[in-house]
Amino acid sequence: MRIRLAIAIAALAAFGLTVSGSARPQEKARLLSAYGWNEALEGFGGISALELDADGKNFIAVTDRTLLLQGQLQRENGTVTGVTLTGSNFLLKPDGTRLTGWRRDSEGLALRSDGRLFVSFEAGAKVWAYSDPQGPATRLPGHPDFKDMPGNAALEALAIDDRGHLYAVPEAPLTRAGGLPLYRYDGTEWQIVQRITPSERFAPVGADFGPDGKFYLLERNFGGIGFRSRVRRFDLADFAPKGEVLFTSSLGQHDNLEGLSVWRDGAGYIRLTMVSDDNFKFFQRTEIVEYALAETLAKASLSH
Repeated sequence: MRIRLAIAIAALAAFGLTVSGSARPQEKARLLSAYGWNEALEGFGGISALELDADGKNFIAVTDRTLLLQGQLQRENGTVTGVTLTGSNFLLKPDGTRLTGWRRDSEGLALRSDGRLFVSFEAGAKVWAYSDPQGPATRLPGHPDFKDMPGNAALEALAIDDRGHLYAVPEAPLTRAGGLPLYRYDGTEWQIVQRITPSERFAPVGADFGPDGKFYLLERNFGGIGFRSRVRRFDLADFAPKGEVLFTSSLGQHDNLEGLSVWRDGAGYIRLTMVSDDNFKFFQRTEIVEYALAETLAKASLSH
């Protein structure tokens, strides 16, 4: 990703940044928790995407070095208190061998209801599918735009809607005037279905469809001494290209949030669960961060 060199330069300034509190009160999502995650597993770190099941417990995640992680989130009163890994393996190329070097930059992850797994890669701007996460990949056809995407700002986020259609978002638009393309794969080809108004400060890093059917986009800004994150929500049926901003974190409040999973908990709250990519740097941290939509919390409060 484009931020890696800047991160290395800003290492000393970034070291020691801590969570500074919840999102601003007037925002539409409220911080619930931030859990630091460490594993004594070779290759752990650099987590770039996350998928949770419907009850927010079982997960799959992928690092930007093609390591697929499977496990469970431990919760007390709904708050994440631990992580139990149940499996891990490196993703394979279509020929059954492993990716190496810069080509293994896996960034996006999406899980279809039939268990088929999709992974996007910035290197070569490609999407691969896995019927078996431990087996060889199947390469999906590309869109003509994909070949023109720079290797450090290509396909960054994947999401699947309730019809099983796959969506992809690049980290940056190809042109300033063109807007940020939202690509949809219908099983045969990719098409641009909408163009999102890009931000000069924030870049897309993760996406998901929520239980409300809306499209959620996680974006990240690197401010020289730390990160800011935000989530925008879009109604694709009644599309507004700027969407609505649900929260914007303060500088250094969280680490480099890149993976997003949106789900509804047992109390009816829509939760935004995110995971950070520590870029395998000692001065960064892997954390699982959860927000809840304030509008959902208000409705739940009124029902009691």
